Amino acid sequence: MIEKNAKIYVAGHRGLVGSAILKSLINKGYSNFVLKTHEELDLMDQVAVAEFFAKEKPEYVFLAAAKVGGIVANNTYRGQFIYENLMIQNNVIHQSYINKVKKLVFLGSSCIYPKEAPQPMSENALLTAPLEYTNEPYAIAKIAGLKMCESYNLQYGTNFIAVMPTNLYGPNDNFNLETSHVLPAMLRKIHLGKCLETNAWETIRKDLDKRPIEGVSGDSSESRILDILGKYGVKKNGNVVQVEIWGSGKPMREFLWSQEMGDATVFVMESVNFLDLANVIERIEVRNTHINIGTGIEISIKDVANLIKDTIGFSGELYFNTDKPDGTMRKLSDVSKLNSLGWKHKIDIEEGLNMMYTWYTKYE
Repeated sequence: MIEKNAKIYVAGHRGLVGSAILKSLINKGYSNFVLKTHEELDLMDQVAVAEFFAKEKPEYVFLAAAKVGGIVANNTYRGQFIYENLMIQNNVIHQSYINKVKKLVFLGSSCIYPKEAPQPMSENALLTAPLEYTNEPYAIAKIAGLKMCESYNLQYGTNFIAVMPTNLYGPNDNFNLETSHVLPAMLRKIHLGKCLETNAWETIRKDLDKRPIEGVSGDSSESRILDILGKYGVKKNGNVVQVEIWGSGKPMREFLWSQEMGDATVFVMESVNFLDLANVIERIEVRNTHINIGTGIEISIKDVANLIKDTIGFSGELYFNTDKPDGTMRKLSDVSKLNSLGWKHKIDIEEGLNMMYTWYTKYE
């Protein structure tokens, strides 16, 4: 067990996953945190990270900091995605070893698995076939991170666990239409479509003040706002508002409420050790000791878009643009290992979407 006053470092504590982990820790009575924003500590700076660990000496580390984004961002900023993630991981994992961190949990992604991996994707599917091209650099970085944890455990006797979450959504998600993942992008676009449909211009301007799109804020002219919304697929077509969704809508995706990801990650930190996963004594080769975290339930992009439409009360049209990429057609996690260790999700997509939209509009 971890003592409630143990010093815990959550890297990336203001992001979608990191904030959920921090909230879960606080709810469980932990109180001794060391937290640094990106401005206070650049995790790509090897010297700064070394100095931070030497000074603070955290006992437990959650590595949730990462360069993340959707299909467009992953495919456009390929160099940044592999470089920045490798640098962050290398620095934090290595310094955790140097400074004798008792335990580290590294957050990866289900995109580590091959594009044509058998469904559902078990941990043993890793490195068995080519990756999805659009997010290959990010996936390779995350594979390197989990292999770094595994390798340090085998050589140095560390206790570093890698967990691979499915698609996450929830408070503090990235709603930037230039870089966001599919679900927050759809939710924001359909929300803006609803506002356009009802001529709620004050709400549209508030939304753009909080989250400008390509520099267009609430202070911009109505015509400029309509132009930028149109560019991102929210526009009036006659008397009907139309919202564009990338791809055919046929790909199947699995979605996990971010706070449940936080709870699952804390569960792993408290209850699971590397030796529980590796069976080092009996195995000549130790591989695939990471843990999938998800629901084991999938839904099509079309169905989740219609769920969002119903949640928001948008009565316009959803246009599925088949000229845009679909990405991998299925990405369902095999969560049998996680379930066997003692954790299972409770919040399904319908409930989660209601909570997410309530949060979005409350903090808009």
